[in-house]
Formats: sequence, C-alpha cells, structure tokens
Amino acid sequence: MRDHGGNLDAAIDAFGGTRDEWIDLSTGINPRPYPIPQISSHAWNALPTKADIGALIDQAKATLSTNAACLPTAGAQAGIQMIPHVLPKGVARVISPTYNEHAASLKSAGWEVAEVSNLSELEGAKLGVIVNPNNPDGSMYSPEKILGISESVGHLIVDESFCDPHPEISVTPHIENRGNITVLRSFGKFYGLAGIRLGFVFGSQIIINTLSERSGPWPVSGPAIEIGARALADKVWQQATVERLKSDTDRIDAMATKAGWSVAGGTTLYRLYETQNAEDAQRKLAENHIWSRIFPYSDKWIRLGLTDGQVNWDRLETALTSQT
Repeated sequence: MRDHGGNLDAAIDAFGGTRDEWIDLSTGINPRPYPIPQISSHAWNALPTKADIGALIDQAKATLSTNAACLPTAGAQAGIQMIPHVLPKGVARVISPTYNEHAASLKSAGWEVAEVSNLSELEGAKLGVIVNPNNPDGSMYSPEKILGISESVGHLIVDESFCDPHPEISVTPHIENRGNITVLRSFGKFYGLAGIRLGFVFGSQIIINTLSERSGPWPVSGPAIEIGARALADKVWQQATVERLKSDTDRIDAMATKAGWSVAGGTTLYRLYETQNAEDAQRKLAENHIWSRIFPYSDKWIRLGLTDGQVNWDRLETALTSQT
C-alpha cells in the first residue's frame, strides 16, 4: 500500500477541526524549518540556468563531502520513481519493512520485488534497496557494511533521506568510484521545507546522465535552488539543529515512556513506539487533534514526529497522559 504520513485531511474528516487546530506528527519533517532567505527576482522570474543548478550541485557535494556525480531532483521521491526505469529489470530485494514507495515504484516499473529482513540477504541480488536510517524503526548500517555488501549486489540503492543528523553512517562520501551504488538524499526533512520539493541523487556519471535526460533541463525550481544552496552552506544552523533534535527526542521519549509506551526505534527526526494497540493510541491522540502514523504491518507500532513551541509540547504531554 502507498500509505503515507502527512494525510491530515483524513484525520480532519474523521475527527473534525481545522488544519490550524491540529498538530501533525505523522511525518518526520523538522518542525522548526530553515529560515527562508530573501529570494531574488531572478529565481522567481527566469528559468534556472545551468550555472544556477551547477552552484547548487557544488554546494551539495561540498556539504556532503563527496565527489560523486549529482542530480538535484524534486525531492528524493523523484529519484525513487525514476531509477527503476533506467536499470535492467529483474528481481529487486528491499530490506523491509521500510518506506513503501521503493517497492511500489519498482513494481510499477515492472520489477519483481522480494522483501528481506537484513543486509546479508541482499547478497546476489540484481538490485538491492537499503533505507539508512530505516523508516520507521531507525535501524542503521555503517558505511563499511554497506560498501561491503555492494560488492556482491548488481546495483545498490541507498536511501539516506533521514541521514542529515547522522552523517557518520552516510556512504555518500565513499561512492565516487563505485558505479553500482546510487544514493538518494532528501532536503525537505532535515531542513523542514518539504514543500519546496528538493532532493539529490548521487551516483556514477553514467546513471546521473541518464536520470538527467529523464528529468529534463529544469529538474528543480529557481526558489528551491536559492534556498537549498543557502541552507546547505549554513553550518551554524545545521549544528544547532542537530543538537536541538537530540534534546527534543529525549523529551518526547520521556513523555511516551510515562504514557506506558516503549521505544521501538527511530531517529532524531521521528520516534517509533510500541503500544498495546496502535489504532487505539492513534485514536486517543486524534481526539486531542494530534495526528500520528501507524502501519498496516504492525498493530502495536506508532510513529511520532517532533513538535515545536511550548504550547504544542504541553498539548502533546496532556494527550499522552490520556493514554494511561
């Protein structure tokens, strides 16, 4: 199923209220976004130039310490949808459960998809897919393990959409000379600006050229280019955000534990908890106009993103208290 967080319309239909009255914790998007700078009239009025796009690529490569070829895309999702169409089809193995768009996009492109549970089961696959950190449980693989398994896989896709707060696990700096690894990076999640639809694909020059042909001459918008380049260069904001996210995950874990839930995993952008009954837990939160994420493959797991502002934290604490 291509079910996702962020489906607040469904919550409003079921439990009432207006969008402004809800706290949406169903995604893993940073609730305190990067401050949008003044955007030039050129970014709004003119088509992005090769120089504009090139400057964004250069900054992304510098920020992520890589010399691999790079293509900006309309979010990591655009890469997820394009890549299955440019590789020779066969059987793909996806470490699961994970973000469901990988399997859905592969099947839509004509691939046969097998779900596996660990890294070693990718060995011998024509195509392997790893989400690192994984969504929703936050499990992580070291770069050494990923690079090792890549030697026994035809092609490896590594989705690092939630990797920004965890740079030590990224393989992006290590793939310049590894033609069979393609890395997906999200911008909107860590920087809290999912609406500008910006992401990146890193990989071999051959696959980046092929994807570039499919995405056309203007793969991302002028405002996305300006905002993205500025944010990627802002090391002060990045470090402060990493520290805040760590503090906020401790805060929300303490609230959830007090409510009787146990931590089942997650990252510093979202937390996964085990409950007695996930549907019941989601309903009780929704009655307080707080939306969460549950999963069709687990009747106990519930995922919460982070919130921001004392009023919202107080509302969340009160709603979690009603769980007991």
